[in-house]
Amino acid sequence: MSITAKKRILFLAEAVTLAHVVRPLVLAQALPSEEYEVHFAADPRYDFVFQNSPIPRNHTLSSISCQQFLDALASGSRLYQRATLVAYIAEDRQLIERVQPDLVVGDFRVSLAVSAPLCGVPYATIANAHWSPYSARRGMPLPEHAIERIFGTRLGTFFFRLVQPAIFRYHAWPLNRLRRQHGLGTLGDLRGTYTHADYTWYADIPSIAPTQDLPENHQYLGAIPWSPAAVLPRWWEELDAQEPVVYATLGTSGNTRVLPNLFEAVASLPLRMLFASAGRFPAEAVPPNVLVADYLPGDLAAARARAVICNGGSAGVYQALGQGTPVLGVPSNMDQHLTMEAVAGYGAGILVRRRHADPVSLRHALSRLVEQPSYTDRARALAEELGSFDAPANFRRWVAAAISRAAGA
Repeated sequence: MSITAKKRILFLAEAVTLAHVVRPLVLAQALPSEEYEVHFAADPRYDFVFQNSPIPRNHTLSSISCQQFLDALASGSRLYQRATLVAYIAEDRQLIERVQPDLVVGDFRVSLAVSAPLCGVPYATIANAHWSPYSARRGMPLPEHAIERIFGTRLGTFFFRLVQPAIFRYHAWPLNRLRRQHGLGTLGDLRGTYTHADYTWYADIPSIAPTQDLPENHQYLGAIPWSPAAVLPRWWEELDAQEPVVYATLGTSGNTRVLPNLFEAVASLPLRMLFASAGRFPAEAVPPNVLVADYLPGDLAAARARAVICNGGSAGVYQALGQGTPVLGVPSNMDQHLTMEAVAGYGAGILVRRRHADPVSLRHALSRLVEQPSYTDRARALAEELGSFDAPANFRRWVAAAISRAAGA
């Protein structure tokens, strides 16, 4: 009786935010252990997510610091200089050659666009569809930038869109240069560098991140659900079931400078806020109607809330919408703006630009979300669409197909 060898899958997570680690971790957990040998590489900074996981982080991978990543986003400078990518590519190749995987899966590990083909291994990337070269959206939003303070939002957006193609080419230049150096084709602009792979799997749904004319190797996974295995605080059971609450978290990449204004806005509203601080804000600095924990199970908190306040990133947004709860987003970077603009355009939330996030504007936005049922109705419509996608099941099916295709090549 012959025994079929397990297929080896190597995950490489770029740990610049928590989302880029937990998305591949959730998908790795979906692979049957009797069929696959899973290897997971990431920087140790988010090791707490592996504590209750059947998948260990069994390889260490270098990533730039979270602060360096956030500072680059805030200033509009390149996320990765050529020297950083050269080091990443060398580290990727050493790991791939040591593990000898049948498939490499990356999340924002853009260096794999060079290292994977050089190692001759099929490569799949997890990405957001608003970065796709096939995105159906027209025009990019104005990120948080000094140009807005000078010209205002409308005129600033106009000028930004004039120079945006050049900016996207500028950001893509180091990776494109390295691909040319290794005899590989260039990837166009920033959208190509963020989404290029043999297989591109979008952690989105079409209503939030629509595309057009997708090639066969680009597919929607659906949102990837994850919530921290947090112990519920003692105050959770004491909540009055009839008392209206909102849930707030800025995650690991939201700008905490908005929090004092948010707390001031909530202090005058007849509701309670459940606030997951991620250890980024002192509990003693919150008003009496705000209940604080370092972490909360976000799915339970979102289900309990009338509205969710977050940084507008896809992880927090989809967690809220999956419970049919509308979203107030205060984005800090373009990725968050892209997600939150789509949610607001659909009518399932409100976007407040950081420049306008004063207590009065935040109070008005929260009141609208809580009091006007249309926002909840639209959020529930998106919850139905989210429920029609099963990201782990899709991932299992597409991994099997990718490996089968590689074996038959």
